[in-house]
Amino acid sequence: MRKTINWQGIEPEIVRVNSDKLSKLESIIKNDYSNINGLVIVRDGYLAYEKYFNDKGPDDMQHVASVTKSIISALIGIAIEAGYIQSTEQKVLDFFPEYNAVDSYKQHITIRHLLTMTVPYPFEDWHEPLDVLCQQQDWVTYILDSMGNEGDLGTFKYSTAGAHLLSAIITRSTGKSARAFANEHLFKPLGMKEIPDFQMGAYEFDDLFGKNVKGWVHDPNGISTGGWGLTLTTRDMARFGYLYINNGTWGNNRILSKNWITDSTKRNPNNYGFLWWLREDADLFTYSAIGDGGNIICCIPQLNMVVAIASEFMLQPKDRWIFIKEHILPMIHD
Repeated sequence: MRKTINWQGIEPEIVRVNSDKLSKLESIIKNDYSNINGLVIVRDGYLAYEKYFNDKGPDDMQHVASVTKSIISALIGIAIEAGYIQSTEQKVLDFFPEYNAVDSYKQHITIRHLLTMTVPYPFEDWHEPLDVLCQQQDWVTYILDSMGNEGDLGTFKYSTAGAHLLSAIITRSTGKSARAFANEHLFKPLGMKEIPDFQMGAYEFDDLFGKNVKGWVHDPNGISTGGWGLTLTTRDMARFGYLYINNGTWGNNRILSKNWITDSTKRNPNNYGFLWWLREDADLFTYSAIGDGGNIICCIPQLNMVVAIASEFMLQPKDRWIFIKEHILPMIHD
């Protein structure tokens, strides 16, 4: 496996990618996946394909929505390795001693529960009231109040608020925002663009989710949003995915422990690791960072390949896995 520092383009056939089939991708995207703004395919540490659409280019930062969660997961792993956090079994309330938990149930909730989305909340599955969260002056207290209510600890329930609590834990344990901690310990070592401190002018929809998102959005108390709000280039999305494919190393530097990547992507009945989506299909195991609107970093370890897709937000975009399975996997050969 090539331990790359800087991306290098290469003739696709050298990394066993069929260039004839690859040449047809552009028309497929324009005709059937028109909200795709950037596509990067990395194999064996080389750029096998890089293409941009809708007037976007390699330097354009795009809101990757819930892909942010997988970045937060990596930061938790880095913080544990550095000794800021004891382990995934550490209790969430350890980091918020000022919080008065009248419900003893909350005292059993761990970082692992947040990472695996197995904390109970009072909302119905897939109907999390993020609009209510965003109206609060103190998002962390609101989340702490709501977690542990209705349901069983250990049962999967997808929660963006839980990922935000992990961001707050990063800040409480390291003294830095997730953005600043990521710049120092993840983005800079990977050669990614530094994320600037973006001053939030307001907390309306466009500021938090839409066209005004820049850098990395934060809550009213300066906590980087844990579940969305990060902007990345498509190439940097691929860099992050390749860090995992390459077992946590970039060049000669170890950024994540191999054990963290193994634990983060371990198969389980929920098909969800440490803020990564897991899938077994087409005789392949994949793990993906997936964001609303069609953003994805799909890691395929058996093929030593990463597919990164940055997309303009749209409701109900076509399934990116189907796109990968039908149009990218057939061009791979060994």
